[in-house]
Amino acid sequence: MKHFFRYLPSYAGLGLLWLLHWLPLPLLRSLGAGLGRLLFLFGRERRRIGRINLALCFPQCSEAEQKRLLRRHFVVLAQSMLDRTLFWWAPRSRLERIIRIKGGEHLQRQDGRSTLILAPHFVGLDAGGVIVAMTLTTPVVSVYSRQKNPVFDAVLFAGRMRFNVPLLLSRQEGMRRVLRAMKQGIPFFYLPDMDFGPRESIFVPFFGVETATITGVSRLVRASGAKVVPCIARLVPDGYEVELHPPWENFPGESIEADTAFMNRFIESQVLTMPEQYFWLHKRFKTRPEGEPRIY
Repeated sequence: MKHFFRYLPSYAGLGLLWLLHWLPLPLLRSLGAGLGRLLFLFGRERRRIGRINLALCFPQCSEAEQKRLLRRHFVVLAQSMLDRTLFWWAPRSRLERIIRIKGGEHLQRQDGRSTLILAPHFVGLDAGGVIVAMTLTTPVVSVYSRQKNPVFDAVLFAGRMRFNVPLLLSRQEGMRRVLRAMKQGIPFFYLPDMDFGPRESIFVPFFGVETATITGVSRLVRASGAKVVPCIARLVPDGYEVELHPPWENFPGESIEADTAFMNRFIESQVLTMPEQYFWLHKRFKTRPEGEPRIY
């Protein structure tokens, strides 16, 4: 009972979110758009980070263009946040109507090889994870970060367990268990495009900026023999479109450095198709080469 009262605001917030999942998608999206505009107005620190990131990645755009892009990003980000209520509680039949998948055949295991599903940080990322879980008949391994709030952590965990029996590993457990699972043929849903600090990262360009990038994709593929299948999720007015690209050819390449640079170039190419939907509010360039000044 003491635990309940301590986290009463969390339970109340989750109750409100649960009610939202009953709404028609157009109304839910309208609420998300309004929330996004409010977050843009009052989220001063995240707005600052986003403007720095966009100025670095799109220097050819005027300040006004970058501001408009960032405002659109806040809207689609907030819409995707409210859409998570559907992923957590809506029935499978509804999710199959609003999440459309293309290229599902690329998930099929061939020649005994496992699959590394490369999932960059677009706002539709969770929709990609949901449809992949619903498509596969085998478990999926994924890495997650535990939430400090145990109430929200339990809901997030249950949401990820709805349609499959994934092997969820905390980031603190490292990649050894992931590699063991991949060698057993279990696909790995991997999000490698954030700044996790200098450990196990190298500097390769991302939109022309030397960026600390983890080398896990190259290392895991070299160790497991897996194929890389990119998973790109796009938020659209009536739901999500998730495209699974054909496996990368001639990968891994000549070196870990070349592989990691190739990955960043691929992500860049996808960002350019929907720049407002990439996650710009993370300090992607926080870790700098020795001697370079801090960006944020």
